[in-house]
Amino acid sequence: MASIRMQPVLRGKSVVGRRSLLSTRSAHQLVVTSSPDPSHTPKPIIKYGPPTGGRSSDSGHTVTVFGCTGFLGRYLVQKLARQGTQVVVPYRDEDEKRPLKIMGDLGQIVPMEWDARNPDQIAECVKRSDVVYNLVGRDWETRNFKYEDVNVKAAGLIAEVSASLNVPRLVHLSHLNAAPDSASAFYRSKYHGERAVRDAFPTATIVRPSQMFGYEDWLLNAIAQYPILFKLNEGKTKILPVHVMDVAGALDLMLNAPVTSVASTFALPGPVLHTYNSLQSLISSITLNPISSAPTVPKPLAMFAASLLNRGIWWPTVSPDEIERKYIDDLGIEAFQESSDAAKIRSGWAEQYKPEMRGIDGEEVKSWKELDMTPDPIEDHAIKYLRRYRAATSFDIPVETGKHKPPKAYHVLP
Repeated sequence: MASIRMQPVLRGKSVVGRRSLLSTRSAHQLVVTSSPDPSHTPKPIIKYGPPTGGRSSDSGHTVTVFGCTGFLGRYLVQKLARQGTQVVVPYRDEDEKRPLKIMGDLGQIVPMEWDARNPDQIAECVKRSDVVYNLVGRDWETRNFKYEDVNVKAAGLIAEVSASLNVPRLVHLSHLNAAPDSASAFYRSKYHGERAVRDAFPTATIVRPSQMFGYEDWLLNAIAQYPILFKLNEGKTKILPVHVMDVAGALDLMLNAPVTSVASTFALPGPVLHTYNSLQSLISSITLNPISSAPTVPKPLAMFAASLLNRGIWWPTVSPDEIERKYIDDLGIEAFQESSDAAKIRSGWAEQYKPEMRGIDGEEVKSWKELDMTPDPIEDHAIKYLRRYRAATSFDIPVETGKHKPPKAYHVLP
């Protein structure tokens, strides 16, 4: 009987013990943010809930992601929301019809309307955030928005408003080939956009990925549907395609790694060098369809046809500047041509290779190694995005990639 009477007491003690254990806080759960203005009071960020994130957790961060409805943005928002981050997702008026396929608890995803030319709406989107991601970009021009309007002026305005409201951190997405003297107006505007961002927000993080591939990409899908565009330059243009999920993962890591990322420039190339010809061969081997026999269109004729299409049709098809970019090799390809050891370039570039590019303020460019990440080659994921182009009779034929990613030790970026 005594043991029976003691059971409620024992249960009560165990409950108290569990409560005290759950209420314990560790040092890594507290982050104190900085600010562009030294006189601004730092903001503490405290994590709650399961340490691994997930449902009912709270990372303590409030993040604004401009460009959240784009190719990269939706994957970044999903990664942020799944770890308990409250994400403000600004959308333009015409984006209302686009479904936001984003995972997150009720109240963690906060949609807000914005206009790239309206500083008041931008301020409303960022004033409660401790990190702002600017993924907005335009790789073709329209009557309303030119490259300069989106890639330079809008980027500079977001940075200026964020700095005026003492937002601690800003991450700006550029491009690997951003250069002031590029033959492509798109690449030139990306470089000038970096300059505008750093002028307004000196501690901004600049991220330069190469061309990305994924479910909704304009690389694998475009080669499978419009192979004639990739016959330009006889298919010899060299590129370093990178997986969109790897870039989203890198941006996600930067959220909790201010020491590594603040006032830094990251170049994120893919781990394998390809030409458009090699990508066509890869797609042919996966879809089990023959390589296209489309002719190589001369550059002047392709530019003229692109100009007519771009002026005559209101939806995006192909622009003259996109034709120009089909003739430009990615920066950093010499690392892959000089190194014969494939294992040394899995982190993006050969370890002994120092890329010629520098940050917009002359700083040394960082890459995957500083983020403790290894990007996946396009061969590991292409079947997921290209299987739909197979015939019904060969749809289920398996593909052996022969790749294995070994586990790595747990590491927290500072």
